[in-house]
Amino acid sequence: MAIEALFEKVEAFGRTTYELSKLKTLETTTVVVTTLIAKMSVVLVLSLFVLVFNIGVALLLGEVLGKLYYGFFIVAGFYLLLGTVLHFLLHRWLKRPISELIIMQALK
Repeated sequence: MAIEALFEKVEAFGRTTYELSKLKTLETTTVVVTTLIAKMSVVLVLSLFVLVFNIGVALLLGEVLGKLYYGFFIVAGFYLLLGTVLHFLLHRWLKRPISELIIMQALK
């Protein structure tokens, strides 16, 4: 009878530990996902601003240079150069903050 009570307590402890682990995982996932969604929405709005601004700059440059497509070529070349530079730096620049965010949330 004492062994049965011990097994029941062990079983209850195991269920409680399992439920606690599920809740901790859910909390971590929720915090990470909501943080990423909030940051992604800001990035989306800023991206739309940059897009419209760049179209304006391209049109202005094209008007100054005499042909509208010259402005778009210059803006595209700028982004090609920027993209090439970021390609080599972006991995380290983005990987570390995202990894640290996930690790910090998991350790709470």
